Amino acid sequence: MPLADGAHTRLIPYQIRFSDQKHILDQNEEWCEVKIDGEWQRIRFHDYNRIYQHPGLYEALFYHRLKCCSPSRVVGLLDDVMSDFPQSASDLRVLDVGAGNGMVGHELRGSGVRHVTGVDIIPEAREAAFRDRPHTYRDYFIEDLCNLPIHVYQQLRDARFNCLTIVAALGFDDIPTDAFTAAYNLISSNGWLAFNIKEDFLHHSDDTGFCSLINKLHRDRFIQIEAYRRYRHRLSDQGRQLFYVAMIATKTRDIPADYLN
Repeated sequence: MPLADGAHTRLIPYQIRFSDQKHILDQNEEWCEVKIDGEWQRIRFHDYNRIYQHPGLYEALFYHRLKCCSPSRVVGLLDDVMSDFPQSASDLRVLDVGAGNGMVGHELRGSGVRHVTGVDIIPEAREAAFRDRPHTYRDYFIEDLCNLPIHVYQQLRDARFNCLTIVAALGFDDIPTDAFTAAYNLISSNGWLAFNIKEDFLHHSDDTGFCSLINKLHRDRFIQIEAYRRYRHRLSDQGRQLFYVAMIATKTRDIPADYLN
């Protein structure tokens, strides 16, 4: 079973089995059983801290079995949009939020980006990224973006990021709207935003807040949407197609502290 190009993980042919139940689970409720050290263990798909502890399990589950393609789709769309501008990938200083074990960072480096900094809230994510892709990130912070220590905030501001990537991390309580806006404000004006989100979260019935946030930012010209693409993010545990929307936008100015109120 091959892993993603550039992974430094040993090739481990994990045995994975899915539930045969008929009831359709929400994405944050899906689970599987994985044979680890001779024993079957039940793991929720969103228990990333457990998954990252096992080299190659994230790739085996999401990329090999469930055909996830979001890192390459979002970074590829960013590349395509940037071809219409004088800027090149080598000019980017990227803040990769919800960086996980480095799949998006790896795609960015492969596209020519030289400076990528990761942020996640799970310590196991940083450990997995440095274990599996040790040369991907210039730095990697384990922090809550809504409660950054002053010295970390200053470090991030001093890095002069001009691109923000957030892939497969919005909604489901992974990265809430206030964390998104905090990350947004760390990017310079006229910088790039490259992110994706489940299409259901862009409907008016959405209760995560992202539909109203993105519409409000666009309406009030905080962002200029450059590209919007619907695509199959991955398969569900029962083989259904799960569709996300990838967006590339440019930032015009910071979001004031009282804006969302």
